[in-house]
Amino acid sequence: MSTLKQFIEGLPKAELHLHIEGSLEPEQMFLFAQRNKIDLPYKSVEDIRAAYEFTELQDFLDIYYQGMGVLQTEQDFYDLTWAYLEKVHAQNVIHVEIFFDPQGHTDRGIPFSTVINGIYNALTEGEKTLGISFKLIMSFLRHLSEEEGFKTLEEALPHKGKIAAVGLDSSELGHPPSKFERLYARCREEGFLTVAHAGEEGPPEYVIEALDLLKIDRLDHGNRSLEDSDLTARLSQSGIALTVCPLSNYKLAGVTDMRKHPIKTMLDKGLKATVNSDDPAYFGGYMNENYLAISEALNLSKEDLITLCRNGFEATFCAPEQRRRHLDQLENYLAT
Repeated sequence: MSTLKQFIEGLPKAELHLHIEGSLEPEQMFLFAQRNKIDLPYKSVEDIRAAYEFTELQDFLDIYYQGMGVLQTEQDFYDLTWAYLEKVHAQNVIHVEIFFDPQGHTDRGIPFSTVINGIYNALTEGEKTLGISFKLIMSFLRHLSEEEGFKTLEEALPHKGKIAAVGLDSSELGHPPSKFERLYARCREEGFLTVAHAGEEGPPEYVIEALDLLKIDRLDHGNRSLEDSDLTARLSQSGIALTVCPLSNYKLAGVTDMRKHPIKTMLDKGLKATVNSDDPAYFGGYMNENYLAISEALNLSKEDLITLCRNGFEATFCAPEQRRRHLDQLENYLAT
């Protein structure tokens, strides 16, 4: 009889909400800084790890963008992505849909092609040698203007075949989804699927805007949707997936007690919640750690964990036959 921890570790999983820049471990930041002759305000890996202790979204974003500065070459982006893939491969993640933030790099002079080629080549190699299928999502930084988003879209179009969807991240409050309505309309015209962070710090109204104005295919975070009963019912009826990030919510104090995390309530209300790690190097855990944290804090049953896991595969942007193969892997595991 396996323990719950062993059961979680063995579950085949999909990760749908991962910022590749947020997988930059302190050791990597130090290594890349040395490799690229960049001066950091930290003398050691331990100093960097200490800086990863923060209590709110803006403090996190400050160190997050500082960390980006060590990423300079295609090899850096490849190595960052490959390290993430090796970690999640060891946790039985078999499909990933990862975000990258091109504006965080192009604004400091790194060519768009350098960023996407490094990431994409690692993902391609990961599919070939580790068996991890993938989709790549280009995120716009919402604290920047819609006009700057349009410029980034133009830079992305020559690489259109590598990008499955576009997203919206960074500081949520004061930057509602409506700010990017025209940009998202253009992205849909270009054939991109769409997602957006909403209802993490921002109010339920931001979720409604993301649904109605951005016409998103999947909702990132969405925790505060539960404050609006009509919106909750709408999300349940539509079947749209929510990419929930438990340890991120706790680390950024959106949830101050894991025993009060809303993911069980989401399941109880029929929402298609999924489990993800968001920025695992900064938030203290990858997929297994997130599953374990909620299972212990919320006393989740195996059936709850299976539902969350199945939701993850059903919510992917894969072709139907690939999605079926992933679900079959899950069913085969449950049958053993």
